[in-house]
Amino acid sequence: MSKPEYEFFPVTDVEFTVCPGDDPSITERRLSVDDESGVATRILRYAPGADSTAMGVQRHDFWEEVYILEGSFTDLTLGETFTAGMYACRPPGMPHGPWRTDEGVLTFEVRYRAG
Repeated sequence: MSKPEYEFFPVTDVEFTVCPGDDPSITERRLSVDDESGVATRILRYAPGADSTAMGVQRHDFWEEVYILEGSFTDLTLGETFTAGMYACRPPGMPHGPWRTDEGVLTFEVRYRAG
């Protein structure tokens, strides 16, 4: 299976929902999802003051590409802050996070499996 086919549509038609982990300050707008593999394209939003420490360091079994649209957040493991206009490409298994933001952050993410 794969992600469904969509022609252009307003992303505002897709509501933000609380991400796994149930922290209401961390939400996502899932634009396209492959239900079989679980990979998705989404917009991720951390509200000002959000902190994902409770979720710990993240590792995925899929590729993840992230572009920061607005704001900034800090990877607490690295002690480094990333800001709007920055990009990351993470292969499966690459550790990242947890994250904290003072001002809030909005990212665009594409997740996929290679092969």
